[in-house]
Amino acid sequence: MTVSLTLAHVSAHYGSTQVLEDLSLDVGEGELVSLLGASGCGKTTTLRLVAGFLRPTAGTISLGARNITGVAAHARNIGLVFQTYALFPHLSVLDNVAFGLRQRGMGTAERHGKAHEMIERVGLTGLADRYPSNLSGGQRQRVALARALVIEPPLLMFDEPLSNLDAKLRVDMRVEIRRMQRAAGTTALYVTHDQEEAFSISDRVAIMHRGRIMQLDAPEVLYSRPANAFVADFVGFGNMIPLEVAGEDDTRVIARMAGGATLSLPKADFSVPGRNFVLAARPEGLGVSQGGAGIPATLGLRTYLGRAYQYRCTTDVGEVIANGPLSDPLEPGSNVTLVPQPDQCCLLPAETA
Repeated sequence: MTVSLTLAHVSAHYGSTQVLEDLSLDVGEGELVSLLGASGCGKTTTLRLVAGFLRPTAGTISLGARNITGVAAHARNIGLVFQTYALFPHLSVLDNVAFGLRQRGMGTAERHGKAHEMIERVGLTGLADRYPSNLSGGQRQRVALARALVIEPPLLMFDEPLSNLDAKLRVDMRVEIRRMQRAAGTTALYVTHDQEEAFSISDRVAIMHRGRIMQLDAPEVLYSRPANAFVADFVGFGNMIPLEVAGEDDTRVIARMAGGATLSLPKADFSVPGRNFVLAARPEGLGVSQGGAGIPATLGLRTYLGRAYQYRCTTDVGEVIANGPLSDPLEPGSNVTLVPQPDQCCLLPAETA
């Protein structure tokens, strides 16, 4: 059975410290939503509240129509995959995977049959009799995934499940987790601090900060249209340039920055959110040019990135980071203009920055 997950106005405290503040979240049936943020943002606390390991100080948590806010953890029937695998070292792979079925009173023959089937599905055929100490990290994580899936939970939750694996195995395992979650149609909540991991695996991502969700959207929307300066900086828009509308016509807006220089922003590419706003730009979103209109700048330190040269630039609005082409390296001290590239820039209302 697939159900939705709803957190409504949930707050949580550790002692006198507030960790979550009036957090609301809806995860649709069969949807995978990731909670993404730095350590201490509240993402793991949210997961622990849903699992029943903690109780909220306010708000409700529901699986479908069932309010589980006060339900004990063991009675919630949630599948959990942990960072540390949490396998029983004295049990074989088969018995680890079958453990949840045994707890539910399923007979030996049936639970072993289901466990063997799940072991094959996660690519561990032939390893049913091994013990965790004889498995690689990736194999242990597959056992943990199989144990969580075999009970056919209405909700599957992941707590930093790939952080102990090497880079290549992390990529392989996130593909496997996504494949199996989709095949099972299970609703899933996934906690990670890794942006690439969250964006690659999720239907939607909630970026969290200080116990609040700053934006919840599809990865593509978060990457290209952040809702505020915090999210913009989080997804790589490191340059924040305050601007003020100085004039406009049918096709463009003229914006003035500190120092008096102006930018011409085509309306076809930019939607200006108000008289005062902020141009948020990735380093690759500011083209380095030796002539023409743009942000006047003096080049400072040049760094080779492999795909481009990166420059620390001095401007009237402060230090700005911009990337220039490998084909035309420029010397520090050169006077240039920085030209906004619409596909790597966004405009934010001044009050969100």
